[in-house]
Amino acid sequence: MAVHLMKRCTCLLREATRLVPTVAPVGRLRLAGVSCKTLTSSVSSPSSGSLTELLGKEQVFTPYPEHQELDFLIEKASRPEQLLELLGSDHSLHHNHAALILIRLSYLLSEKPKEKALLAEDARFQRLVKLVDSQITCVWHGTLVKLLRSLYTLVLPQISKELQSVEQEVRWRLRRLKYKHLVFLAESCASFMKEQHSQELLAELLMHLERRWTEISDSRTLVTMMTMAGHLSESLMSHLEDKCLELVEQFGPDELRKVLVTLAAQSRRSVPLLRAISYHLVQKPFPMTKGMLLDLAYAYGKLSFHQTQVSQRLAADLLPFIPSMTPGEVARCAKSFAFLKWLNLPLFEAFTRHLLSRVQDVSLSHVCSVLLAFARLNFHPEQEEDRFFSMVHEKLDPVLGSLEPALQVDLVWALCVLQHVHETELHTVLHPGLHARFLESKSPKDQSTFRKLVHINTTALLEHPEYKGPFLPASAVAPIPSPSNKKMTPLQKELQETLKALLGNTDKGSLEVATQYGWVLDAEVLLDADGHFLPLRNFVAPHLAQPVGNQPLPPGAKRIAFLRWEFPNFNSRSKDLLGRFVLARRHVLAAGFLVVDVPYYEWLDLKSEWQKSAYLKDKMRKAMAEELAK
Repeated sequence: MAVHLMKRCTCLLREATRLVPTVAPVGRLRLAGVSCKTLTSSVSSPSSGSLTELLGKEQVFTPYPEHQELDFLIEKASRPEQLLELLGSDHSLHHNHAALILIRLSYLLSEKPKEKALLAEDARFQRLVKLVDSQITCVWHGTLVKLLRSLYTLVLPQISKELQSVEQEVRWRLRRLKYKHLVFLAESCASFMKEQHSQELLAELLMHLERRWTEISDSRTLVTMMTMAGHLSESLMSHLEDKCLELVEQFGPDELRKVLVTLAAQSRRSVPLLRAISYHLVQKPFPMTKGMLLDLAYAYGKLSFHQTQVSQRLAADLLPFIPSMTPGEVARCAKSFAFLKWLNLPLFEAFTRHLLSRVQDVSLSHVCSVLLAFARLNFHPEQEEDRFFSMVHEKLDPVLGSLEPALQVDLVWALCVLQHVHETELHTVLHPGLHARFLESKSPKDQSTFRKLVHINTTALLEHPEYKGPFLPASAVAPIPSPSNKKMTPLQKELQETLKALLGNTDKGSLEVATQYGWVLDAEVLLDADGHFLPLRNFVAPHLAQPVGNQPLPPGAKRIAFLRWEFPNFNSRSKDLLGRFVLARRHVLAAGFLVVDVPYYEWLDLKSEWQKSAYLKDKMRKAMAEELAK
């Protein structure tokens, strides 16, 4: 094949060299300038015959016609009528002109749906579409892909013969199209193909994009592909992520933002790519707008990707923009940082002050988002806390009962975490008419909501003695046994082994104690006034749904609960517990226990079994001493 191609090129160059005047400077041969008659004159060639025969067998190239007056008229047309009049004029239309007129028509009518409907009934438009159909094989590649986009935007019927003809022509040419043309199709036509059920064309387009992904050489094309076509093909998106790692150094801040938002929209937690993007965000002093910062915070929060330096920069860069933020942007930003478990006190204090300064613009949805974010991070405003929660109750209380039941539970639970719940709010969500649907449901989401209801019920029982009911029924708060095949964490396993060795006898303590308060204690022991272990099963245990003992506790005896705190239980890069676990600890204390906290960062420093046992003994002695000191 290569030999045949070389013969054809040699023949053509030999013929052109012979016919160009000798005065022409060397190196300025222009094959397109040779007249058709001269090029097709009979000249013998010992290897491949005459040039006339060669050109007759197969067209070597189709020269693009020079810019004509008609091209200028099409480009300058500002009304559809001007374009349609060109069909009946004396201008000679070459094979591209009809397609160019259609493309210009679609541009002029892009935001005029009524005029599109009228145009479809115009006889001149119908003649134009048929003319394009008859010349479709001669339309150039770049014009062809724009033509398909234009026919989609002009809303031609799916059964239109002309539309199907253009789609078929595109399918035939996909292999020959440049990659930029394929990207254009993906960017501008993929959604139309999906909606209009052109599934075969879309599938072939994605196949060619995937096969030729190595041809991507610039960041704009790559970002366009990720945002417009990545979600349509899993394998294509994987290739694009690999290409991103190669080209990420060329990305500007807006391109980094688009890539991150695309990953977040598709929930693709590509750790190598996220690390590379984070590195460049930290190392390069990109100037970023408020919108970019909000999008970056959203993406990192949605993907739960914690990068300390990025979080610090986002918080620091957002702080000057807070006075110009809308309440919706504040709510969105607070929610993003809550997902990241990143509590930046100056930033959240600024959120609070800004919302209080624009109370009239704060809607219920904004209050809900901010309240849930504050509860997740256990954030209490240092300044104007009472005023902030007064605003929350003012916005929430009149409409709480009309909200979605799951949202009602979430909001009241958040107020319980932050210790600002009112009796009327407790009454609203503990009413039998609301909790019955969650009690009987087996879906994970409803079960999670019901666990929050149990926590709200516990708050009412232990922290609001003035609240008289209603409460959840006793059968509802009975703890559900945890599955036996549940995998234990290393900290949980080591803690249980150490406690077993420390207690020796199983009567002296219990492991994995499920309480009626909705929390599971890692272990429970009972100590007398002298610090000796007492048998648990002999004494009353009001925290259990089904108590086993009947003897009252001896004077001075204390129940001790062991609570382990894993890495995910804390705010990012902090030793402060998240709101959920602060609520758990508060409930256990209110139930009459002394608490022995076992955080992961202390346990990791203990190497031997002796150190671990001594650590727990010391913790118990300190808890007893603190209680006596009170």
